[in-house]
Amino acid sequence: MAMRKQGQLSPSVTGISPKEGPPGTRVTIRGENLGQNAKDLIGLKICNVDCLLSAEWKSSGKIIARTGPNKTVGDVIVTTKTGGVGTCTVTYRCYFVATGPLQESAVWIDESETVNYALGRNRPASPILTEDFANPLGLSDEGNQGKFPEDDLLDIFPEGSGNTTLENFDAAWFLLENHHGTSFDDLKAGLNHLKRNSVRAKEGPISFVKTNLTSFIDCQDSMGEMHRKLLDDDVQFKGGCVTDELERLLNCANSEADILFQEVLGRKDKADSTRNALSVLQRFKFLFHLPYNIEKNIKKGDYDIVINDYGRAKSLFEDSDIKIFRRVYEVVDQQVTEFREMLHNKLLELPSTLDEQKKLIRYLIELENPGDPAWECLTNQQQWLLKLLNDCKKTHIAKDKNSILQQGELTQESSNPLSGQRIPVPGFTRHGSLKSGSKDHSSGSTHTPDTAGWRFKTPQRVLFVEELTDILTESFPDFWKLGQAYFSGNLVLKEAEKAQKIDTSKHAAFKKMASEIINLFSNLMRAAFLPESLESIDPELRKSFGEWAESKTDTPGAWLPHCVRYVRSCVGALSNLDLPPDSLEISQELAFDMRTHCMTTLLKQAIEDTKCLPTRETWVVEADDVNGGTTQLPVLFENIVNETIQHLHEVVMKLKPGEERIFNQRTIQKEAISLCTQLLQEFSKCLEWLAFNGDKLSHTEAGTVPSKDDEQQEETVPPLDKRLIIMLSNCNHMVLRVTPRIAENMDKHDYPETNKVLKAALASFEDVDSRLFEEYVEQKTNPIVGSLEQNMYAGRFNWNECLKPNGVRSYLKEALMGLIQVHAEVFAISPILVGRVLYQVINATSEEICRLVMCVTDFSAYGALQARVELIALQDAVGLFGTEESSVAIQEALNELPELPTDQDKRFVVGLLDSFKRRMKFQLMCFKSDPVIRGPAS
Repeated sequence: MAMRKQGQLSPSVTGISPKEGPPGTRVTIRGENLGQNAKDLIGLKICNVDCLLSAEWKSSGKIIARTGPNKTVGDVIVTTKTGGVGTCTVTYRCYFVATGPLQESAVWIDESETVNYALGRNRPASPILTEDFANPLGLSDEGNQGKFPEDDLLDIFPEGSGNTTLENFDAAWFLLENHHGTSFDDLKAGLNHLKRNSVRAKEGPISFVKTNLTSFIDCQDSMGEMHRKLLDDDVQFKGGCVTDELERLLNCANSEADILFQEVLGRKDKADSTRNALSVLQRFKFLFHLPYNIEKNIKKGDYDIVINDYGRAKSLFEDSDIKIFRRVYEVVDQQVTEFREMLHNKLLELPSTLDEQKKLIRYLIELENPGDPAWECLTNQQQWLLKLLNDCKKTHIAKDKNSILQQGELTQESSNPLSGQRIPVPGFTRHGSLKSGSKDHSSGSTHTPDTAGWRFKTPQRVLFVEELTDILTESFPDFWKLGQAYFSGNLVLKEAEKAQKIDTSKHAAFKKMASEIINLFSNLMRAAFLPESLESIDPELRKSFGEWAESKTDTPGAWLPHCVRYVRSCVGALSNLDLPPDSLEISQELAFDMRTHCMTTLLKQAIEDTKCLPTRETWVVEADDVNGGTTQLPVLFENIVNETIQHLHEVVMKLKPGEERIFNQRTIQKEAISLCTQLLQEFSKCLEWLAFNGDKLSHTEAGTVPSKDDEQQEETVPPLDKRLIIMLSNCNHMVLRVTPRIAENMDKHDYPETNKVLKAALASFEDVDSRLFEEYVEQKTNPIVGSLEQNMYAGRFNWNECLKPNGVRSYLKEALMGLIQVHAEVFAISPILVGRVLYQVINATSEEICRLVMCVTDFSAYGALQARVELIALQDAVGLFGTEESSVAIQEALNELPELPTDQDKRFVVGLLDSFKRRMKFQLMCFKSDPVIRGPAS
């Protein structure tokens, strides 16, 4: 708070040392609140002169600065950011001193006032400031151990100065500053030297005459001798003029000199003429050096200098009447003509960057090239682009045909692949994409089957798409931007805009040129991937877009998304160029059709992959108490579907700016719904086929040579009843879990009418489930039911001649063991299906036993007792899995039997039943209560 309060007070100057001095005097300013730091000090005026630049902030109470040029008395004002403009309680006097020509000064001095010219030109005068005056004591300061600090001198002598020319000169300051290390004896010698110089200065002219007395006497003698000779000449010439004779002698001397120096004067005239010629060459050396400079700058690539020099020469010498100038200018003009032709040829050379083309066009315009170089460049670039696209098509079609021929030869030598199985592509997941490391993929065709294998090369159509899109993405934007710059007038300099006329009528032609490039790109792409979309155009024209050969080893499911990415990226780049609506529509239609084609192809490929799933069945059941045991097929199928959905979302569904949602069109919606439904239904057919025909799948039929592992796998194919229950478990798992998850995933990715697809798929799986279940129940029921009658009457058993019962007979035990075997088989694979299966098998078994009992016409007392024991034992044994039908059938059979006459007979039956239950307790445990069985199956 104290610092903040102090920062808010205004600056106050209370002292300055020295209090007067000439401009440039170093002063120390003292006071209060003179700033918190150097940045806080924003103003310093001494005698109303700004001295901030020389100010050196020491502390909040001290500032050191130098005074500016002024001659007045004034205040010292300090200004800070925190305190504003300050006050002053002292004044400073600034005055000027006479500064000698050899003295240093901090301010400018008018030197015209430093010398007194009244002394006359030829009169001797002593200098105003001599060396003795600069060093009045005549002593050397070599013995001083460093200069005495000036700050200390200012503190000791606040109002003094060591300058001998100032009014406030202080001898003590001078001695401390210059001779603080001088001995006392030397100072006394210096004093004597000072006294002698003072006496010499007081003598003045008298001393000067005394010093030069001999010279004055010699001058007097010379003048007396001249006077005597003058008197003798007057007597000799008898009073005539001496100058006439002198004139005659001078004329004679002049004639002799002319004769002597005539040759020299002639050479002088030649030298003068040569000098004049050199002067002309020097004056107009720009023109005479211009041919060499133009040639040199062209080689260096400094075209701007060439054009500027030519423009300068043209303005100065184009209309000159001087022959030499015209000859040189003609040479320059010829050089520029060749230079202009070179630039024109360079402009038509492609490829070239947009900036380079703009520079060349500007150069040609500034050189007044005939025609319209910008339009010529646009026309040439359009033809070059069309040629590039066509050459790309021809090259890759030729390589594709050669590749197919090589594949055909290799196919004949190698074993055939599994029918319908897709060839793997390196760098891909199931539907992955491959990022090619190099644009020139054509070199891949040189791989031999022994190294990489022809099956793993990038297809030519994929390489064609990559190269074609690269050509358009890299070259077309420069073409379009150059055209826009041409029609907007940005190609020419502002100085040349009046001379350059832009033909706006060519704008429609330029749009047509751009449309031709986009249209050719679209048709070439359609010919490679969507040939059916070109059926409406002329056959000859369609043929010009390329005829791609069909290959049995094409892998559209793996490579097509990669191609679609390239096409969409290219179309996206074109959309950012502000193209005409018709050109933009062509490219967007291509991208939309490629997305649609990719969707249908991937879904069809997924269907084909699903058809191949039977070959990947291992019949290994992975047990799960909750979901039931399943093989790997449902997981493989779910992976196929989900990967297809995810891949379609990334490549097709996810929209980019300017793209239309693919399911907006009803026809595409219908096709997608149909393919998705077909995909899910295909797996149900796959499960049914494996259940009934799994033992028929052999590698011989598939067209491949089986390995040892394949032979072992064929040996592990289970029998029909086992296959039925395994596929039934798979089907049940598909209905309850997999299919709803797939439908949820499809709905998450905005597939249309997923409920309809789910409903059709569930119906298909339920139909297959019904057929598999009926077949399995029949497979398990027939052996049990078929053996009942034979086993019941084994040993010529007769109900009318039956002995006293001693327990349940073997036929019923065998039937129960058959039921237990069914339970064990179903429970081992899918506990959830135990109740569903046993209900039917037990119902059929119960009805058959009841039918056999009811067919007996005559029972003995023991026979009726035996039948009653067996029926009740059957009912009690399978009570948990008994159905209403089985209970009714057993009750009807019991009603046909005679009633037990006595309580003893009833106790006898109960005893037999208890004995049966004790003996069969372990076997009958499977029919007891089980939480798994009471789950979904119940």
